[in-house]
Amino acid sequence: MDELDRPFLGTEALADKAIPERAMRTLYQPVYPGVYAPWGVELSARQRAEAAWLWSRRHAVVAGNSAAALLGAKWVSPALDAELVYGNHKTPPRLVVHRDTLAPGEVTTVDGMAVTTPARTAFDIGRRTRSRLHAVQRLDALANATEVGVADVEAVIAEHPGARHLNGLRAVLPLVDDGAESYQETSTRLVLIDAGFPTPETQIVVRDAFGGFVARVDMGYRELKVGIEYDGSQHWNDPKQRQRDIDRQVALAEQGWLIIRVSTVLLRYREATLIGRVRDAMYAAGWAGQAASGSLATLDRRVAS
Repeated sequence: MDELDRPFLGTEALADKAIPERAMRTLYQPVYPGVYAPWGVELSARQRAEAAWLWSRRHAVVAGNSAAALLGAKWVSPALDAELVYGNHKTPPRLVVHRDTLAPGEVTTVDGMAVTTPARTAFDIGRRTRSRLHAVQRLDALANATEVGVADVEAVIAEHPGARHLNGLRAVLPLVDDGAESYQETSTRLVLIDAGFPTPETQIVVRDAFGGFVARVDMGYRELKVGIEYDGSQHWNDPKQRQRDIDRQVALAEQGWLIIRVSTVLLRYREATLIGRVRDAMYAAGWAGQAASGSLATLDRRVAS
């Protein structure tokens, strides 16, 4: 073996004389039966997916969140169990085996590993993730990495009309947006939608009167020039980043844009305040509101209380 800084099959490493058995037992930890990785290293979702595939002796198809990680989706939690499509086998801890039927064209290859395609991966994640928020977050990340679209997933649904939990999948598909660049951006977008606001446009490119690039706004309403941006900790703790944010905000203001900045605290614990700020900015910009929707009337009472 060329390197042992990634999961490997112990029998192969010993057969290839890549490492002495004593070193394998002392310097590497078993991830799954027969599969090892360096001691003290927390495996990423991608590495755990590879370890699970090796456990199957390269016969399984990597699926679900593990497939999403291999397909390039960001933010797949390393705490999630690996997922495979495999036969009726007893599985070790931290590994989930699905005994699914994969239609022709639903398997691709990533770094030599058999992996469900982006559309099939979205199909599985969307129907198996019980939390609506987590489902949309994970599908957003997958769509951002692969550009898989709703029509692609609907084609998979047509191939498997009897699959379980299709209603849950159909409920979250219209909410998926490949413009989300973090889980927090997805959460912010869903807060706005659930409050009764129109679905915001994502990754809005703002240009000046001469067509020059000014900024790219996370999400918002182009016609009203109201933007909403989630700021991670670096935006508050890094002085250089903070100065860049201030300069950028001034440049956007010069183009008539009002930006509502969203922090972790605001998103998690002060949702009504966030929505109230967006509501006030949109009304000030000339938004007519949604008189037919009870969501904003209820919101007005929440914000006022």
